[in-house]
Amino acid sequence: MDVGVIGTGVMGQNHVRVYSELKEVDSVVIYDVNPVQAKKVASLHNADVADTYESLFHQVDAVSLCVPTPFHYDAALKVINAGIHVLIEKPICLNSAEGKKLAEQIPEDLVVGVGHIERFNPIVAEISQMISDPLYIEFKRHNPTSSRITGSSVVEDLMIHDIDIMFHSLGCDNISVQAKGNDDIAAALCIKENTLIYLSASRKASKKIRMVHIEQEDMTIQGDFMTQEIYVYRKPDQYTFDCDRYVQENIVEKVLVGKKEPLRTELSTFLQSIKSGKEFPVTPEEAINNLEVCENIKGMF
Repeated sequence: MDVGVIGTGVMGQNHVRVYSELKEVDSVVIYDVNPVQAKKVASLHNADVADTYESLFHQVDAVSLCVPTPFHYDAALKVINAGIHVLIEKPICLNSAEGKKLAEQIPEDLVVGVGHIERFNPIVAEISQMISDPLYIEFKRHNPTSSRITGSSVVEDLMIHDIDIMFHSLGCDNISVQAKGNDDIAAALCIKENTLIYLSASRKASKKIRMVHIEQEDMTIQGDFMTQEIYVYRKPDQYTFDCDRYVQENIVEKVLVGKKEPLRTELSTFLQSIKSGKEFPVTPEEAINNLEVCENIKGMF
């Protein structure tokens, strides 16, 4: 299969790299409004460069769209109108209204997915099988300041990953939300029946953090999205006092996780969806729902 990548920023470069390594990909074609950047990235991964959108469309069967968020709608519409399958980097559009307008114009025979990459992190599938009746869920997604992010707040940039996991992997639907924050730091408390879900995101941190913490009656689960490690803490059979000190001997288990690069799994799944004609796991409708929650949270600032 011949694939294209539109946009060669940090994420676009990663798409080019992974596609060039996938055995199901015959060729990779790049388009960027900056031809110098496109040629530089192409030279690193033995890819071709297209001078225009139209030139790229004539050479490929599928496209990854990795342009800045404010340009998602116009660029995605060009790809869709050309009849090319497309994976749009998250968020699907600048806002949910644009996302809905775009979704209305997608033909039934076209595979259009959205790149919520953490859905493909192997710890997400493991944890979703382990939880049963969570009492408390906490997500932390904190970043140092980055100059590469433009056109979106920390909610659409970082917190949206955990919003997607919360809804579509952990089944936390029909929630009520309270939130505080600004463009660079945000926190939200979501309530679903007896479950409290706390999400925090920051672009002002001094340490990069990607974690999930889940408490149930029988165990506590801690997962690290970066190291792809999961630890389970089970309650002890007894509690003791030693020299007036409280002693709790928990049973700690490290879950065996088959570590994989989420982007590789995501792009491979996208190509498999095209070959099989099946829907990509992250649909435009789900991505729009994620954006609506983001807008709800930002509306409380």
